[in-house]
Amino acid sequence: MKVGKIISVEFDKFRVKILDDCRQSTVSINGQVYYFGNIGSYLKTYNSLGDTIVCEVVAIFENDQSVSRQQPSQFSLENSRILLIKPIGTLTPNKQFTMGVGIFPAIYNDVEIVTTGDLQDILTSGQEKEDIGSGIHHSIDIGYSKNLINYRISLNINRLFNIHTAVLGNSGSGKSNTIARILQEIYKKENHSAIGAKTILFDSNGEYPIAFTNAGLSEKVNTVFYKPFKNTKPYKDDTGIDYKPFYLPYYLLNLEEWLAFLMASDRAQKPFWDKVLQMTYKFYSIFNSEQKDDRDSEAKYINYFKWKILGIIDLILSQIDSDTAKITAARGIAGRCLNIINELSKNDELIKFISEISSRCGLYYGSNDSKLQEYTAKERAKIDEDLAWQIEETKLTHGDYYDYHFLQTAVEMVLLEEEARGNARIREFTSTMLTRLDFFLNNNECRFMRESEHKFENTQSYLREVFHIGSDEPKNQLITTDSSEVGTDVLELMTSVVSRMIFDYRKEKIGSDRRQHPVHLFLDEAHRYIRKDAHYILRENIFEKIAREGRKYSLFLVVSSQRPSELSDTVLSQCANFIVHRIQNEVDLKYVYAILPYFSEDFITKIKQAVPGEALIFGNCVPMPLQVQVIQAKPDPNSKNCEVDKEWFIKEVTHERN
Repeated sequence: MKVGKIISVEFDKFRVKILDDCRQSTVSINGQVYYFGNIGSYLKTYNSLGDTIVCEVVAIFENDQSVSRQQPSQFSLENSRILLIKPIGTLTPNKQFTMGVGIFPAIYNDVEIVTTGDLQDILTSGQEKEDIGSGIHHSIDIGYSKNLINYRISLNINRLFNIHTAVLGNSGSGKSNTIARILQEIYKKENHSAIGAKTILFDSNGEYPIAFTNAGLSEKVNTVFYKPFKNTKPYKDDTGIDYKPFYLPYYLLNLEEWLAFLMASDRAQKPFWDKVLQMTYKFYSIFNSEQKDDRDSEAKYINYFKWKILGIIDLILSQIDSDTAKITAARGIAGRCLNIINELSKNDELIKFISEISSRCGLYYGSNDSKLQEYTAKERAKIDEDLAWQIEETKLTHGDYYDYHFLQTAVEMVLLEEEARGNARIREFTSTMLTRLDFFLNNNECRFMRESEHKFENTQSYLREVFHIGSDEPKNQLITTDSSEVGTDVLELMTSVVSRMIFDYRKEKIGSDRRQHPVHLFLDEAHRYIRKDAHYILRENIFEKIAREGRKYSLFLVVSSQRPSELSDTVLSQCANFIVHRIQNEVDLKYVYAILPYFSEDFITKIKQAVPGEALIFGNCVPMPLQVQVIQAKPDPNSKNCEVDKEWFIKEVTHERN
C-alpha cells in the first residue's frame, strides 16, 4: 500500500511526503494493523533494478510550504507530514537481503508499507527453512518486534551460535532474562531435543539455576548445577535446587596459573615456584605408599634428605670465607632442617644426623678446626648418590598428581637452598607469594581447590567426569556453575583454568572432529574477569585467546556485561552478534559506538531510551538490526529488583497480654 512519495534523496536518508489520503498513522492490510508514520516503523521504496529498499522512520516534520510549491500539480500534497527515513538494506526480487543500498531510488518514487510478508522475506533471507519432518530446529523465538505490531522475532540457531556473541546492558535492563530465555528455548525443543548441545554457564551472581528448574525443558536434557562449596558436600538451597560440589583440583593448574593465583612476579619468582612444585612432587613420590614399599620409601627418604642437607652445607662452606659466618649459617640450616623433618616424617636416624651436625658447629676462639667439614665428608661417603639422583631427576609434568600438604615443607627446603647460594633476601622477595600460599592452604574459599571426592588422572579425566566433555555419551547438556560466593581473584582463576582446559582439549581435534560436539561458554558479569587495559592475574587472558581462535575449534563465547567500557576490546571486537539492552552511561555508550560494527547514533538513542526487557539485536543472527521486546523467561532468573515499599511497610502484629 502506497503512503507517500520521495521528495529528496541523500546518501544516508530520504525525505518522504505523506499522501493526502493517508491522514492516519495506521492502516489495515488483510486484517493486520500497521503503524507507518511513527518513529521506528518500516517503509519501503524501489530502485531502477526493481530492488526493494527497506527503510526506518527516524524523524517526522511539519511540511515546509516552500517545498510543496515546488511539487508537480498531479501529486496531492495537502497532507502536512514529512518523514525522514533511513535506508537499512536491499531486498532483491529473488528474496536476497543485504545491508546497505547499491542503487538509490529516484525522486518521486512511491513509498509503501512494509508488511509482515516483507519482513518474513527479509528475516529468512539466506537461512534454512524450518522442516518439521527432519526434526532439526533452525531457530528459537526471542521476542516481538518493536517496529511491527505482534510480529514474532526468531533468531537463527546456526548464525547465533557459530560465532561469539555479546549481551550488553545496564543492571536491570534484562540481560539475565535474555540469556535465560535463549537457553530455555534451546532446551525446550522436542523431536530431536538438543542433547548434542554443551552449554557451560559461569553464573557470577547465582541467578540462573532457578530459571532452569520447572522450566519445561526436554526430559532428554540433563541439567547440572555446581557450586564451589566450603564444605565440599552436596547442597540444596531454600528454592529446592540441588547443587553438586564443584572441584578445581590444584594439581591441574599449570605453572602460569599457579603464579597468577599467588600473584607472583613472573621473572623473579617463576623459577622459585617451579622448584617448589618439583620438590613437592619429589616428597610426594617418596611418601606415596600406594606405589612404593614403606620400608623402601623410608630408606629413600633418609638417603635423599641427607644428600640434600649435605649439599646445602657444602654450598655454605664453599661460599663463605669466615669460619664464624660458616658455622653460624650451618647451625641455622640444621635447626630449620630439623623442623622440616618433623613436618615430613619424624625419623630417628635423620634427627640424630641433624644433631651430629649441630654438635660440630662449635667455635673455639672463632675457629671450627674443620670439625664440620670432616663430619660432612665422612657422611657423604655413605650416601647412595645414584639413589639420590634417581629422586632428584623425578620431574613433575602438568596434570600429575601431588599432595598439597608437602607444599610448605617444599617451600622451606627451596628457601634453604637459595639462601645457601647467597640469596639472602629470598624470603623478603617471596613474602607476598607465600602469604597467598597460606591463603590457599587455610582459607575455606579455596577448599574446592584443595579437596575433592575424586582423584583425577589428568585434565581429560577432569573434563570427562565434571563436564562430560570427551565422553561418547551425550550428557550434562546445560551446566551452571554458581560462583557467587568466591572472590574476584578466585573467580578469575576458576573460569580461566576451566576454559583453558576446554580450549586445550578442543585444539587437539583435527579434521572434521573440530566441528563436532561444539562447546559454548556463557560468561556472566564478564567485565569482572575479561577486563579492558587491565593486568589479569594470568599474563594472557584465556578468553581473549578463545575469542581470537576458538571458532576454529568450535569453542564459542556468549559474553554478558553491564559495563562494556570495562570489557576487553579484543573479546568484544571478535563478537559478531550483539544483543544490546538499555545503556545510559556515556562512557559505555561511546565505547560501544566506537567498537561495534553497524552501530550508529540512531542506535545510541534507541538503547538509551529502551525499557527493561527491550533490546537492539544486530549481527550475523539477523539480516538487519531489530528492536525487540524479549519474551519473559519462565521461570525467570533470580534477578528481580527489590520492591522496597513492600519490604518497608509490614503489617503490624499486636500481641495480647495475658
